[in-house]
Amino acid sequence: MKENELPVQGTQHWVVQEGLRLFIWEKYQGRPQGKPVLVLAHGSATAGRESFDLKVPGHPEYSLMDFLARRGFDVFAPDMRGFGSSTKPEGHITTEQAAADLNAVVDFICKLRGVPQVQLLAWSWGTQYSGQFVMAHPGKVQRYAAYAQMHARSPDLEARRERLATFQRAPYIRITEQGWKLRFNSLTPAEVNDPVVMDAFAKAAALVETKSPTGPQVDLLTRQPLIDASKITVPTMLIHGQYDDVADLDGLWPFFTALPNPDKQYTVIPDGGHMLHLQKGHARFQRAVADWFVAS
Repeated sequence: MKENELPVQGTQHWVVQEGLRLFIWEKYQGRPQGKPVLVLAHGSATAGRESFDLKVPGHPEYSLMDFLARRGFDVFAPDMRGFGSSTKPEGHITTEQAAADLNAVVDFICKLRGVPQVQLLAWSWGTQYSGQFVMAHPGKVQRYAAYAQMHARSPDLEARRERLATFQRAPYIRITEQGWKLRFNSLTPAEVNDPVVMDAFAKAAALVETKSPTGPQVDLLTRQPLIDASKITVPTMLIHGQYDDVADLDGLWPFFTALPNPDKQYTVIPDGGHMLHLQKGHARFQRAVADWFVAS
């Protein structure tokens, strides 16, 4: 049987960082050895597995990890501290701590697979701690894509500002299934959302994220900018959905123009918002990501 006819395999790993256990979910087709390594960095609400390997009944095409594995990548989705299956420390977590966690994860993966560099895709708040990681360790990243990257004037961040005191008071909050579904809406019209997908995501998120860190929200609302485009020297793509409520051309174009590497790309995908990888435009998004990192 040819490798591209084999089922996609999944396996889990653990990394100890500053006394905390970090969970990593890996997927590949056939054998993982010899494939380009791609790391997916989650956002401020849900961890790696339910973000990028969501199982939707009757719709296997929504798993970004499965798609990329079938395109020839060895794909890793870690959970930063406070998220998913990783240790949930007391107190607020910071963007810098998540960047340190990502560094530990990348070092582990490079040693595991015998590679000097990884490719990196970051989503939402993941663009902030991944951006810090790339700034500090450019030699560890071959190519980078920042998906749904916020900026200081992002409309959704402005809407969240009234909840800042709540975020500062409690390091974790509980989000209901209905609360998870709200992330699909905002500036996004209903016709780009599939209720079956929204329901699957809400159920998975509520099951895994029994409490969600608020530290990322505090950082996003009080410490922007957290990254400096002029110090991100690797080939970089900015990508977001047409209706994204934190990422838009006006807010991100100055950041894009300041990126120093001439190998860069700005891509807007129709039929999606902040949850683009789980919305109508997901197939276009998947192809754009795979083409940027180029495996097969």
